[in-house]
Amino acid sequence: MNDPSPANGKEAAERATVRFLLAHPAHLVAFGFGSGLVPRAPGTAGTVLGLPFFWLIEIVAADRPNQIALLVAAFLVGVWACARTGRALGVADHGGIVWDEIVAFALVLVFTPSGGLWIATAFALFRLFDILKPWPIRSADARLKNGFGVMFDDLLAAIYAIAALKGLQWLA
Repeated sequence: MNDPSPANGKEAAERATVRFLLAHPAHLVAFGFGSGLVPRAPGTAGTVLGLPFFWLIEIVAADRPNQIALLVAAFLVGVWACARTGRALGVADHGGIVWDEIVAFALVLVFTPSGGLWIATAFALFRLFDILKPWPIRSADARLKNGFGVMFDDLLAAIYAIAALKGLQWLA
């Protein structure tokens, strides 16, 4: 889709519609199959979608190495989808692009112990690190653009969340 770039983020937000979502498969993926269109906190909505995405991965691949391999593939698809969608919107990391949260939170869940409390803790930790962007996440977010940059800063937030979960597990 070779649309002219919007002049500002407001115009991009106005262009992020169901019609835009269905205009190209990359938009559908990048917007988390519609979860990125929610009017408030689309990143949180995308993170929520990471849970059923993880369950699907668990069904397809029972062991951790194959789950990670599927997530690497999902990451690479995300690089393409987020770059294409960002170009179409004229905003590299539009708020409605949530595939990065979906894939990153699914990765966190690969390393999360079973149980609702652990899943809720994993969710809270991932959102915390994704929103606060401690070093080097903020630096990566500022320097890396396009699809890889969109995906990479959430990968770093996932690594922080996994480390925090492992620390909590050790204390438990």
